[in-house]
Amino acid sequence: MDYLPIFAKLDSLPCLVIGGGDVAWRKIRMLKKAGASVSIVAFDLVPSILAAVEKGDLVWRKEAFIPEHLNGMFLVIAATDDPLINESVLKAGNARQIFVNVVDDTSKSSFIVPSIVDRNPLLIAISSSGHAPVLARLLREKFESLIPSHFGRLAKLAGAFRQTLKSKMIPHSGRRKFWETAFNGRFNTLVAQGDEKGANAELERLSEDHAQGSFSLQGEVALIGAGPGSAGLLTLRGLQLMQEADVVLYDALVSDEILELCRRDASLICVGKRAASHRVSQNSINEQLVTLAREGKRVVRLKGGDPFMFGRGGEELQALKKCGIPFQVVPGITAGLGGCAYAGIPLTHRDFAQTAIFITGHLKQDDTSLRWKTLARKDQTLVIYMGVMKSAYIQQQLILHGRDPKTPVAIIEKATLSDQKVYKGALSELASLAEGVHSPALIVLGEVVQLAEQLSWFGHSSSHTHEHAYVPFE
Repeated sequence: MDYLPIFAKLDSLPCLVIGGGDVAWRKIRMLKKAGASVSIVAFDLVPSILAAVEKGDLVWRKEAFIPEHLNGMFLVIAATDDPLINESVLKAGNARQIFVNVVDDTSKSSFIVPSIVDRNPLLIAISSSGHAPVLARLLREKFESLIPSHFGRLAKLAGAFRQTLKSKMIPHSGRRKFWETAFNGRFNTLVAQGDEKGANAELERLSEDHAQGSFSLQGEVALIGAGPGSAGLLTLRGLQLMQEADVVLYDALVSDEILELCRRDASLICVGKRAASHRVSQNSINEQLVTLAREGKRVVRLKGGDPFMFGRGGEELQALKKCGIPFQVVPGITAGLGGCAYAGIPLTHRDFAQTAIFITGHLKQDDTSLRWKTLARKDQTLVIYMGVMKSAYIQQQLILHGRDPKTPVAIIEKATLSDQKVYKGALSELASLAEGVHSPALIVLGEVVQLAEQLSWFGHSSSHTHEHAYVPFE
């Protein structure tokens, strides 16, 4: 180990920064954030540092560096581009047994500043011991995405409750089990939701259970939208909860690359649900969610796209609410948004469409609930989920109710995935376009479709135009 990692408490301690440029300003902000009393030695200052001096946040010595500047300092940072000054700062610091850091020069530093993930009071420091600072920053970025922003509040509430827990005479091993339960359970969720009163009440409940020897887990369900397919479009919050889940119930439309992101030891249960091929009934899914949560498990219900967009997410939450099961919802990028974006089709455009309508293609031939005249209006974009099987009927009804047969149309197959395909043509060709298209697929209709010729950016080689392609509108 080249360096001893320590966390220094700088509250009101005197620290010195030498240099007045942008790099010096970054170090000043870091020290001030830790509560240090900062002085600066430099002839010239960038505007941001000068503004801090004028506010009284910094002491400025407008003079050349001399070793005596270090007298009484706790630590010093040299942020100049002059090797001679940096060398003299190190010598002066060593003579006074003061920690010195020379920015970007570990050979002239007695301490180095790590890359920091700040979830105050929770801090994570990452260092390559000066060998590969860019690698350390890349690792920090990964930690930033994996560690929820509420973990700082989680740590503060836990710290405030520690004495209360000790007063209940719970032994050390029991306290450790208590905190493992709290951090992995409902307490964590309530803090994430901003309900600190509820979080404290949950700590009280858990501690009473532990003290009385009647410990019981309270499970919960997270309803998560996995997005249209690409793992890169999964939300950060969704990923975090998937990493914490004991059990994941997922639909057939959730891609393998997204399932790979679940916690390694989580139980993965496929509940099917493709059009015309429901392997598991909705009632059975509802019952599984309730049963697993009652067993004290952290359950993720993972759905393709967004769970509230033709996904029956509301029905599943109603079942949980009826049984008193706590839940939370993480929205996902719905296929209508992700698919169109990856096909280069803007849903709205002031020259072509001021409205976008989303409907499901699970239609009955005698369905009178759809207002076809409204759907057939021009100057709007119509996005149809699960409509390939009914494409001939949709084509017929839209033309019958006034939509121009030459209206541009696209079918997006396997949207956002590496094998995405886009089939383009006119409304009059929709049924023939749909032949051979495999689910999942999305139908997009409207003048905006013609913009895909200009704006297509993903999977160009998989874009297909029907042999009777439409003539773009003037």
